[in-house]
Amino acid sequence: MTTGVRRRMGVEERRQQLIGVALELFSRRSPDEVSIDEIASAAGISRPLVYHYFPGKLSLYEAALQRASDDLAARFVEPHEGPLGSRLLRVMRRYFDFVDEHGPGFSALMRGGPAVGSSTTNALVDSVRQAAYIQILSHLGVTDPPARLELVVRSWISLAESTALIWLDGRRIPREELEPQLVNDFAALAAVSAAYDEEMAALLRGIVKDEPADGPFAHLADRLIALAS
Repeated sequence: MTTGVRRRMGVEERRQQLIGVALELFSRRSPDEVSIDEIASAAGISRPLVYHYFPGKLSLYEAALQRASDDLAARFVEPHEGPLGSRLLRVMRRYFDFVDEHGPGFSALMRGGPAVGSSTTNALVDSVRQAAYIQILSHLGVTDPPARLELVVRSWISLAESTALIWLDGRRIPREELEPQLVNDFAALAAVSAAYDEEMAALLRGIVKDEPADGPFAHLADRLIALAS
């Protein structure tokens, strides 16, 4: 029988381990409810050693949030291939994968609280929103968006956040329904804006002409026509 030997880690390796442990705990409970003692125990080290690598829980949370925000932002990256509706649907599936995996941490982050109220954490959240905004514009082929388009895209990103938060509170609607609904929400927001602005109308016409008959945007149009009749 062999006895377990604790392997010594380098500074950066240990920091990354602690960040991973913290993310795992924050994915199950709100960061405010997780103690340094729990993080130390899960990492197999002493409480003082955690403080050797991070001055306090907030600094560890900020480091964990940096990794999580990089992960979340990366989920908006999508190859520019195929119709826009299908691309957005794949993005929403990856987005809800993240929300599903990191529910309590995601909720605490977006709703705010003592552990997430620093300027650093707020900046990280804003950076995710900005990354999503830039990605959506790139799929639309726009580098200098008019005011109405900026309003549509940023409003849709906020809608995705609020929808995810509501979904986490009981998960009463299957995410398989919410994901295409959010894609349709984007089309609906764009359509309302297009009704008042010719530049938006031209952009919407360009999107719709490439959409297949079995795509999410076409399904929305069919449902609206059915309601009208």
